[in-house]
Amino acid sequence: MRTQLSLGWPVLRRVAVLPLVAMCGLGTSAAVSAAAGAWEPTKPVEFVIPAGTGGGADQMARLLQGIVVKHSLMKQSLIPINKSGGAGAEGFLDVKGAKGDPHKIVITLSNLFTTPLATGVPFNWKDLTPVAMLALDQFVLWVNAEAPYTTAKEYIDAAKKAGPGKFKMAGTGSKQEDQIITVALERTTGAKFTYVPFKGGGDVATQLVGKHVDSTVNNPIEAVAQWRAGKLRPLCVFDDHRMPYKAKVTDKQSWNDIPTCKESGVPTDYVMLRGIFMPAGVPPEAVNFYVELFKKVRETPEWKDFMERGAFNQTFMSGKEFGEWVAKAEQEHVGLMKEAGFLAKK
Repeated sequence: MRTQLSLGWPVLRRVAVLPLVAMCGLGTSAAVSAAAGAWEPTKPVEFVIPAGTGGGADQMARLLQGIVVKHSLMKQSLIPINKSGGAGAEGFLDVKGAKGDPHKIVITLSNLFTTPLATGVPFNWKDLTPVAMLALDQFVLWVNAEAPYTTAKEYIDAAKKAGPGKFKMAGTGSKQEDQIITVALERTTGAKFTYVPFKGGGDVATQLVGKHVDSTVNNPIEAVAQWRAGKLRPLCVFDDHRMPYKAKVTDKQSWNDIPTCKESGVPTDYVMLRGIFMPAGVPPEAVNFYVELFKKVRETPEWKDFMERGAFNQTFMSGKEFGEWVAKAEQEHVGLMKEAGFLAKK
């Protein structure tokens, strides 16, 4: 139709209308392109893990990658890379430096807050783009299965009786969530531990199995294999309510059978973020792609099984709601770090 109109008009008018016709054509083409498909990665996506191998973040990231591949949820590859140096600062600074790059994402845990607060490293969560909360992770007080303690109170009483520093508490990193919980435990009970840091949750569980330490505050997913094998014993969960999962993990216990630390006379609680962020300055349509990607992941049987095996709180958030949650969590960590004396000197 445009060709007929152009040929029928005088030359001068035809010269004037051709640019308009071309613009209309571009608009139509763009609309067709948008309708044909939204933004998606055009090259492999680097999946940064700011933690060591074998820990909760590493296990979750690699499970996500496996689910994406198995169910063909993304055309490009998702490549997990551990960058744990400086209590995760290596990974966060890497993503911060990739401003505007939609082909890089990072899985986060509480070191999103604790690392910059404890070290003064030039990084803040506002240097990134929040994508989605995948879940909230619990912490459990674990002892070796051969230890004589069957309750948290028995263990704490034994630690107090032994004297300051006689019992060793293993955890991931220094001035991170594991040590924050340990300090809070000391303040609420009067027990005093020697805190021994390791690179990842996998190492922490191994040390307890080997009886090189007396206890840990590992996440469920980091110690469930050793619990199922009869090597470790959970004493209490650091939350104000029990975990909801009632399927037996061992022949005698489910996650729901583990009492809260408050129930056990140890009034300490703490939960940890498991979320996804991107570099700052990425296009909104790229953020939407990953939000939808992880929504699809959450519907798979593999993810649902992982959530139950790891006894996760399955809260999911994205957009403004997630951003507001992160801002509030940061302020809570400032208070916890200050109370523990872990804030970096300015």
